[in-house]
Amino acid sequence: MGGSRPGRDDLTRFATDDPHAIDDVLPADTSGLRLLIVGVNPGLWTAAVNAPFARPGNRFWPALHRAGLTDHVVDAAAGFSSEDENQLLARGIGMTNLVGRATARADELTRDELRAGAERVTVLAREMRPHVVAVAGITAFRIAFARPKAGYGEQDTSDIPGWSGDVTLWVVPQPSGLNAHETIDSLAEHWRQVWNAVEARHGSDSG
Repeated sequence: MGGSRPGRDDLTRFATDDPHAIDDVLPADTSGLRLLIVGVNPGLWTAAVNAPFARPGNRFWPALHRAGLTDHVVDAAAGFSSEDENQLLARGIGMTNLVGRATARADELTRDELRAGAERVTVLAREMRPHVVAVAGITAFRIAFARPKAGYGEQDTSDIPGWSGDVTLWVVPQPSGLNAHETIDSLAEHWRQVWNAVEARHGSDSG
């Protein structure tokens, strides 16, 4: 969008079958990756500006800042600045999605898409070895990883085929305004717990 916010007509152009609607936020050298944040899939606004969790009103960035993961509240509504991306990468934080196709709502995704996404994330976790992988969306996680009774927090990965045993898997709530059960404060608490897990792993690795 060239640094401007999309209009309604712009958004409809991104409701396509493109499996790579936005770019991942990943370092060139993944050896320093500490936390891989996994969204469900890009919304249309996010796809239009090629920036994660970009739609105005999404609580993701305010919650991340309140949890201490960013220096300031990122405003990605018109796109992602190099400063925003660099502050994440400097802290060892990367971002991807379970599914790359953009939709207006996450419930438009198929079970097959979500399960294929879980397989892809499993491969990324094995290849990149972040300390923690955090999936933002419990309903999508349950379908993708075939865990219908999964709850928030750290997951048992012993029965996930191909999962690297030294990578912790975590689930946090979906931050969209459609998730009325959560507030910025409650979301921030989830992310604080995730970052504590990252720090704990980092401390044990350096000790």
